[in-house]
Amino acid sequence: MAEAGAGFLEQLKSCMVCSWTSLWTVWFFFMLFLVYILRVPLKINANLSTVSMFLNTLTPKFYVALTGTSSLISGLILIFEWWYFRKYGTSFIEQVSVSHLRPLLGGVDNNTPSNSNTSNGDADSSRQNVSECKVWRNPLNLFRGAEYNRYTWVTGREPLTYYDMNLSAQDHQTFFTCDTDHMRPADANKRESPAAHPLCAARVDEEVLVLAAMVMQKAWRERNPQARISAAHEALELNECATAFILLAEEEATTIVEAEKLFKQALKAGEGCYRRSQQLQHHGAQYEAQHRRDTNVLVYIKRRLAMCARKLGRTREAVKMMRDLMKEFPLLSMFNIHENLLEALLELQAYADVQAVLAKYDDISLPKSATICYTAALLKARAVSDKFSPEAASRRGLSTAEMNAVEAIHRAVEFNPHVPKYLLEMKSLILPPEHILKRGDSEAIAYAFFHLQHWKRVEGALNLLHSFRMIPYPLEKGHLFYPYPICTETADRELLPSFHEVSVYPKKELPFFILFTAGLCSFTAMLALLTHQFPELMGVFAKAFLSTLFAPLNFVMEKVESILPSSLWHQLTRI
Repeated sequence: MAEAGAGFLEQLKSCMVCSWTSLWTVWFFFMLFLVYILRVPLKINANLSTVSMFLNTLTPKFYVALTGTSSLISGLILIFEWWYFRKYGTSFIEQVSVSHLRPLLGGVDNNTPSNSNTSNGDADSSRQNVSECKVWRNPLNLFRGAEYNRYTWVTGREPLTYYDMNLSAQDHQTFFTCDTDHMRPADANKRESPAAHPLCAARVDEEVLVLAAMVMQKAWRERNPQARISAAHEALELNECATAFILLAEEEATTIVEAEKLFKQALKAGEGCYRRSQQLQHHGAQYEAQHRRDTNVLVYIKRRLAMCARKLGRTREAVKMMRDLMKEFPLLSMFNIHENLLEALLELQAYADVQAVLAKYDDISLPKSATICYTAALLKARAVSDKFSPEAASRRGLSTAEMNAVEAIHRAVEFNPHVPKYLLEMKSLILPPEHILKRGDSEAIAYAFFHLQHWKRVEGALNLLHSFRMIPYPLEKGHLFYPYPICTETADRELLPSFHEVSVYPKKELPFFILFTAGLCSFTAMLALLTHQFPELMGVFAKAFLSTLFAPLNFVMEKVESILPSSLWHQLTRI
């Protein structure tokens, strides 16, 4: 009963809202009719004659003062509106009208999320305390030696910024080193020939590992690529160091085949270190840190080996390696291996498997990414894109599948508005950086660089995307995510090379009332100037304008008087 009563109230409310406009129209015409009936008692004709006589007696000085005052007031309003927009990003008049006047007139706030998205908004709002411009490691970053350096050799341009490479150096120090990678001062002289000292074999091996780790710790901090490579070779002379093989595979190898060979050597060394630290991980905080470091090294090596297989065309092998890695280390979600897996599955056109991965990672509690949102949109667009036509859809309406595809694309575009420019090839692509900013231009480049071919493979998907290039104004609250951060431009300019034009989309557009006030101020200032220079001519122009403005009203009044009897008011008073 309660649900039925609530439904009846909702229907009654909707009917009242729909009839509100018609009621206002009836009320307006009723008031016009009432004014016409009461024109004699109210002496409307006499008052109009008085107003006309007053206007005829006005001097040009009045018009100069009137236009000057209007120009001054509109100028002050313009200055205030501009200041408010620069400080708060919105128009004061628009904000007041939407926030206060619109609810009084029965309007509905379109920016209020629906009930179905309430839980999503709550989950996203809990993450607003985290920095909106946090930089993330690019899951699909290229190899420096085999890809980035080859681009530099061909074009003479540096595809990576110093800020980006510095972030990578910090990542390497975090993942590939630990606090135990140092030597005691008493052991400083053991670097030249550790085997010459009367120590047991295990002790010697441990110190050699520490020496190699110290060399690599220094190598990750080097800015010069040649110095890093030399330090890696120095570490390999001491021991089969997994991180040294990683550095050489990333920066010295000039082809993916060479990089894969070095990563296989790194895998052999990394597995040995991982097994040793796994046996000692519960013996203290020192061994826990070593085991965590060895785990990071092993996961990194296996992931890069899978990426090498993907780049060399062995996609099924790459998918198997990624799945095994995710099963073996399910808690290491910070590496975002599932994004590599999604790209490889799309290459195999295994859309059912892609949907299964999305069902697991496109969760409300997990951080979103362009790969997650746009891949979900691609799958839903694939079901309708080959038969979708905007003209036909406007005539017959959207089906359920088309509506799902439209909503998925709106969701993706709201999360990252930069991606459609690259997918629709409205803007040229560059090599993706090693770090990306969620919802920024850097993330859009990284996504489109690897996924453009998958969108082209689905017939009609780009045509469907083309219809949804417009996105919500960034300072307005979105429906599915927290408001678009305004700090993306600064971070993207540091991540992306100088020769790339950073996409600042959507740009801050001036609100309507600022443009209207600017036009009004300019128009009244021009009128004030003309009235001051040509007072008599402008007075004649003003009188002619007013007479022309009221001419239709006078014509209607004359027609009404000719139709209705003049004694109608007397007949109504008698009744």
